[in-house]
Amino acid sequence: MMAVAIAVVGGKKSGKTTTIEILTKELAERGYRIAAVKHIPDPNFTIDREGKDTWRYAQSGAKTVIGVSADEIATIEKRESANVSLNDILRRCGDDDVVFLEGFKDLVARNKAIYKIVVVKTAEEAEEDLEIFTPILAFAVSSPFKSGEKRIPYVDVRKNPEKLADLVEKMVIKKTAT
Repeated sequence: MMAVAIAVVGGKKSGKTTTIEILTKELAERGYRIAAVKHIPDPNFTIDREGKDTWRYAQSGAKTVIGVSADEIATIEKRESANVSLNDILRRCGDDDVVFLEGFKDLVARNKAIYKIVVVKTAEEAEEDLEIFTPILAFAVSSPFKSGEKRIPYVDVRKNPEKLADLVEKMVIKKTAT
């Protein structure tokens, strides 16, 4: 069975990484296996470093390079990622219960199969994001503000991480029941 995928979206420096970090800690303590996938839009980013053995393997033509250490296994695939689908990404997380996707706004915005936790700082941001994202599981906020939106819960992830984790957990239970 494929993991429950939840996208955590929001503007730059909105708290997406912190939200995933807090949720991961809370859900891992409950016994769930968590995967976190980060979209890195920087075209020059590489996890590999020039001169290292893995880099040298790729330079010589290897399309897949795997580094194995005492506590980690890292797979580096040298390929164009523009045509990688969301399902391609999720298949890599096959043994996990929950996959948090950070970023990937264009891939997930209107995808009804992927619930979103939208990290916002103001009611105006929340209103704008209602037009961009569907379905929204919750708004994660770091400071309280008044909002006219009552259908979607607003959760202060720092003060009430368990409340947001409960919403995610309900998605996992719902998926395993079907």
